[in-house]
Amino acid sequence: MQKKLRKDLLAAIDAADADLRHLSLLIHDHPELGYEEHFAHKTLTDYLSKQGFNVTRHACGIETAFIAEFVHHHHGGDSADSSHATAPMRSRGAFKGLDVCIMLHPAQFDVLYRQPLGVGRLEIEFHGKASHASTSPWEGINALDAVAMTYNAIGLFRQQTLPTNRIHSIVTNGGQASNIIPELASMTTLYRAQKPADLAKLHDQLIEIIDSAAEASGCTVKVEKTMEYLPLNTNPPLADRFGSYMKSFGVHYNSREVDEATPAGSTDMGNVTAALPGIHPVFNIASLDGVREPGLSTHSTLFAERARTEVAHKAVIRAAKSLSLTGLDVLLDA
Repeated sequence: MQKKLRKDLLAAIDAADADLRHLSLLIHDHPELGYEEHFAHKTLTDYLSKQGFNVTRHACGIETAFIAEFVHHHHGGDSADSSHATAPMRSRGAFKGLDVCIMLHPAQFDVLYRQPLGVGRLEIEFHGKASHASTSPWEGINALDAVAMTYNAIGLFRQQTLPTNRIHSIVTNGGQASNIIPELASMTTLYRAQKPADLAKLHDQLIEIIDSAAEASGCTVKVEKTMEYLPLNTNPPLADRFGSYMKSFGVHYNSREVDEATPAGSTDMGNVTAALPGIHPVFNIASLDGVREPGLSTHSTLFAERARTEVAHKAVIRAAKSLSLTGLDVLLDA
């Protein structure tokens, strides 16, 4: 019985191959930003409805999220990496009743035990006092000085952080004119860590730096944490099961130790895996033989070009079959 179910599952994916390729190219030809994927939302939900899924469009109050349900099996909600849609979706019940959450991400290599870091984002705004920079600079309080001190202090602070931590900042407002002491200056800082405790510690250390810069410059400061993803918590049994299917299709993986040491960004899937068993492996879209193309990385023009190739489609189908078989095993083993 189980053998027949697996055979039928693979046959169903093969039967949908042409439709899936068509969908992929349609969405590729209509690029959209996070929370603005209206074309992709309509294209995918229309297709799923025709396939017999019970589709909830604009799920959880998010215009571009959806839930597709078929015999108590849930699928999907589309968002870009920076949109952190899973937090409001989770708080609004999107994952209620689920036992596992499994997903994939295209990449330039095949990594089973991918270890995305936890990440937080701080929006920092310093307020000083404007004054003419030549006639009366002593009357001003320079908000840009506070930004500069914060930026430089963070740069020096990196030496004392864990090698797995990451901190990166940009200046979003440095003033309006060079002959005016800036009364308002702002910056954005992202901080990342492998463990929740390290992420929390890094946050507190950055707040100390920011407050010290405000005090030293005479400014007041407003700090808002506008995002937080927890580190991904990969479930080993699910990962190993998925990996076994991928290996049966010819995929080679490095050891878990090598995988977990491979640099990674961050994902809101980390918040999901804090509540549910889950996996988030990545697969190579540029080679079916595991060859890493020099210069290829995600979120690049070259990667977008590779994403519409026949090789990429075959890689997606192979990964989709492995993920589907893993999901089937969850149901059969329950």
